Amino acid sequence: MTKIVVSEAGASVYSASELAAKEFPDMDVSLRGAVSIARRLQDPLAELVKIDPKSIGVGQYQHDVNQSQLARALDGVVEDCVNAVGVDVNTASVPLLTRISGLNATLASNIVSYRDQNGAFRTRKELLKVPRLGDKTFEQAAGFLRIAGGDNPLDASSVHPEAYPVVEKIVAKAGRDVKSLIGDSAFLKSVRAADYTDERFGLPTVMDILKELDKPGRDPRPEFKTATFQDGVEDIKHLQPGMVLEGVVTNVANFGAFVDIGVHQDGLVHISALSNKFIDDPRKVVKAGDVVKVKVLEVDVARKRIALTMRLDDEVGSGNSRGGRGDSRSDNRPRQPRGQSAAPQGDTAMAAAFAKLRKG
Repeated sequence: MTKIVVSEAGASVYSASELAAKEFPDMDVSLRGAVSIARRLQDPLAELVKIDPKSIGVGQYQHDVNQSQLARALDGVVEDCVNAVGVDVNTASVPLLTRISGLNATLASNIVSYRDQNGAFRTRKELLKVPRLGDKTFEQAAGFLRIAGGDNPLDASSVHPEAYPVVEKIVAKAGRDVKSLIGDSAFLKSVRAADYTDERFGLPTVMDILKELDKPGRDPRPEFKTATFQDGVEDIKHLQPGMVLEGVVTNVANFGAFVDIGVHQDGLVHISALSNKFIDDPRKVVKAGDVVKVKVLEVDVARKRIALTMRLDDEVGSGNSRGGRGDSRSDNRPRQPRGQSAAPQGDTAMAAAFAKLRKG
């Protein structure tokens, strides 16, 4: 049996939301949260768009910056992610469709209502029948909306309908149909992109079209990896100093990284224990979602604190467990090379940036 870590951050916010009540009107609030966590494993992007990004936790300084600017920046990141991946218009929810370029909550609701009343969309052009979805909106959104198994194979790709004539020229010259051409790497690599450029479609656009035809609907997200948790280690009481375990990085702070090792309590790898080399920023070594191997240095069951190290040759009790407290009150400043003095804490570039944001 494979154990998989799924973050529960923001699940309680979703479970108490109006959207959750609408989706599961007869379900207990706690069960709604459990369903949300389970659906994140199936399609994390489709589920997480239902939650305000600030409720998921985006860093230790998220409450120190201008909240309006933070909200705008986070919304932009979410929209970029959704549009980069694309959505299946026949299965997407209203919150997911709302994040598509050119669409808003009203248009997203209209798309879902039209789909419920008339059945699955067969072509992208059919979207123009949706109330209040005009030509301009279609032009903005069509390339990000996919129709799998529709009448036109190109509708399942990221090729925009405006660029279909380019594909039609390639098909006509090759004497083949679109379906047989899609995925034929050998043929597509032999196509001279320059032969199909014109005043509307330049060389970069044609090259992008050929790449998409080679691997239509490819998911730009990296491969999903899981940590292998050790059997029998399911609670903090099961931990012993010296154990070497596999875990998943859940958060990265200035003083180190938090790692889930399958005991319902994240452990802390202090910045000094992330690498055998001096580092000034933990993010240069790890990021959230990384699968890492760690050694248990210290366990404080009463205070629910676990000190870990990624330097597997560290000895237990060697004094490398400064991060075991699990908070920023410990001495988390990186050690300075000899001959250099530490910069004043109140006069750093980070502090200046936050001061500027507060004024804004």
